[in-house]
Amino acid sequence: MKPLFALLLLSGAAQAQSVVYRCPGPPVLYTDAMSAKEAQEKGCKSIEGAPVSVLQGPRPKAAAAAAERRPEAARADPGRDKVDPDLQKARDSDRRKVLESELRDAEAKLDALKREYNGGEPERRGDERNFAKYQERVNELKAAITRQEADLQALRREISKL
Repeated sequence: MKPLFALLLLSGAAQAQSVVYRCPGPPVLYTDAMSAKEAQEKGCKSIEGAPVSVLQGPRPKAAAAAAERRPEAARADPGRDKVDPDLQKARDSDRRKVLESELRDAEAKLDALKREYNGGEPERRGDERNFAKYQERVNELKAAITRQEADLQALRREISKL
């Protein structure tokens, strides 16, 4: 009884593995998505037990063109993603300048919001005869000030990381 059971297990394992066929043609086709009859009709040969190797094809032209546009310092060693230290310092300097500019703009905007907020009692506009409209604008100013302060803190954190 045991030999019969082992035979059934082995035949199930053989069926679970798919047969890979090599089909002739200008583009040589390797597939496991056809039956034995279809493979025979197309002249394909099975490559059971043979190891299948996958080779990397040529790089697409877009990637090669992008590599050509990179500065020499950045592609000195194509095996690594390292950047030339001088180039990185220049990038960090540019980043710092941009962040400091954003910080100045955010501080100016916060000052303008605080002047308009006027300590929680902004001047009423002509279109705010209704107190609810006025109160809504006061709440929006307060929320805008809170958001602006959070933005300033985030910018300062980014600058401190540099």
